Formats: sequence, C-alpha cells, structure tokens
Amino acid sequence: MAAVRVEEVLAAAEEQEAEKRRSITVEKELELEYDLGNLLAVDPNPPPAAALRGAGPRREALLRALARDNTQLLVSRLWELPAERAGGAGGPLVAQLPEPTFRLPREKPPPKPRPPTRWEQVARLKGIRRKKKTSLVPAGADPEEDQFARLRREKRERVARNELNRLRNLARAHRAGSAVPAAPLHPTGHQDRDELRRVARVARVSTASLGRFQPRLPKESAEPPSRSGGKKRRFEPLLGNLAAERSRQLELLRDMGSKKPVLDITRAVNKQLRQEEAEAAAANKGKKQSKRGKRGRRQQRPGRSGKKSGGRRQPQQQKPAGGGAGG
Repeated sequence: MAAVRVEEVLAAAEEQEAEKRRSITVEKELELEYDLGNLLAVDPNPPPAAALRGAGPRREALLRALARDNTQLLVSRLWELPAERAGGAGGPLVAQLPEPTFRLPREKPPPKPRPPTRWEQVARLKGIRRKKKTSLVPAGADPEEDQFARLRREKRERVARNELNRLRNLARAHRAGSAVPAAPLHPTGHQDRDELRRVARVARVSTASLGRFQPRLPKESAEPPSRSGGKKRRFEPLLGNLAAERSRQLELLRDMGSKKPVLDITRAVNKQLRQEEAEAAAANKGKKQSKRGKRGRRQQRPGRSGKKSGGRRQPQQQKPAGGGAGG
C-alpha cells in the first residue's frame, strides 16, 4: 500500500511539471499571424471538428485550451519587443508596440454630416468663396520705414478727413433746412461775428445730446441752442409748486368772469407800430411808382416837340421856291 502511494505522488509531480512546461511553450503546425499594434493574433490552424460537435463540457474545455495557447503565443511575442520602465527605475515595464497593420472596423457608426448653415447655402448659390487672408507684412514695404508710425499717420489723416466731411454735411444740411439759403462757411479765418456764432451753434447741436454736455464758450449762454435757432420752449413740471398753480388758475378764472376785457398794452402797441410801418411802406411804394411815371413822360416830351418843329419848317423851305415861280 505504501509503495502504491509513492508511485502516485511521483506521477502527479511529473504531470505538474509537464503542465508548467506546456504553459510556456506552445507548438502549432502553422504559425499565427500577428498584429502587435492592435494586440491581435490570428490562428490559421483548423480546430478538430469532432471535438467541437455538441455543447458538452468537452467542447468548452477544448475552446478554453485553444484560447489559452494562442494567448500564450501572443504574450511570448510581446516579450520579444523592446521595453522600458515607465516613471523611473521602479516603474512597471512597458513594451513599445509597433504601428498596427490591420484596419479594424469601427465600434460606433460614423457621424452624420453637419447640415449647411443659411450663409453657406447662400454662398453656394451665389458662388461666393472664402478668400485667404494676406500676410501681415505688406508687400513692397520700405524696410527702413517705421510701419507703426505710418499706420498712426494714416489713421490721423482718416480721422481728419472724416471730420471735414462731417462739417461739410452739417453745413449742407443746415443750408437745406433753412428757408433762406445760408452763406457758405469759410474755414479760412475770414468769418464775421454772426457767421462765427452760427457756426458754433451748428457745431454744438450736431452732437446726439444737442450740445447739452459740450463745454461752453466764455460769453455763451448756459441754455443749449436748438436746431432751428429759435428760443426753446419751456414747460412747467407736472408736479411743481401747488400754490403758484392755484394762483394762476384763480387769476385765469377772475379774468374770464370779469366783464371788462383785459388789455395787453405791449401787444397792442406792437400791433399799432406794425400797422403804421405797413402804411408808410405802402405810401413810399406809391410815391416811387409816381416818380418813375413822371420821369418817363419827361423823357418823351422832347421827341414830340421835334416832330412838331419839323412840320412847321416845311412851309419855310417851300416859300423861296414859290416866290421864284410867281415872280
């Protein structure tokens, strides 16, 4: 009994040793095709057809053994690749995989193309193409010239040109808006006082705030001028002095209830003065017309007298001829 047990132990030890050797070395009739970049191994050897029939434990054991052998061959080939330590001397050993050779299929479907925008549709219909931007360095520029100074100078010129155009537009709009055509603006220093005042008013109201936030001149009024040039109307606030409002309303009611009409002396005097000026202008106009008529008649009188004198002279010229015939 003791000898049988020793033989069994020795047989089991031999089987374990063979299993260890088999786990490292695998023999195949046809060599596997490897794609180490994708960690892929293709086995061209046909499996035994009789062992794969059915669905019993024998079939599962054969498939597991086949997968294990192919994986062992792939790992053995990976150990042949050059490797290095990742993260220093104490890091794991990492193999450097080559470029993949097989093109594997996608895991997910390809993305759908983005629909064109409205601008892309319009550009395609009209044939508009995107132009490539030119280089920042201008072609043919002088290498000795400061390009930044040139850009600043060109910007100042553009600003001055725009300001001149703005002033011209303001002057043109002011002349077109007024009933009487205004005199042209002379930017040469030959303006009189009225023209300078008008130019200052036009320049002030040309801003969006109508000159409310513009600095005033030394003798200029604090009230900003209007666009039309007239006096600006002032309205009382809605919520103001209630006592003053009450007194104005009572005064208005008193005037409306009184039988004696209220006479505005200043308005009446101005009306009378305007009427007298109109009558004097009409009288002066009539006198001028009468003087022109008399002057015309005086100029025609010498012509008429000349005709009469010419008629009287005819008998005097015929008398010598008649006397000679009679004698």
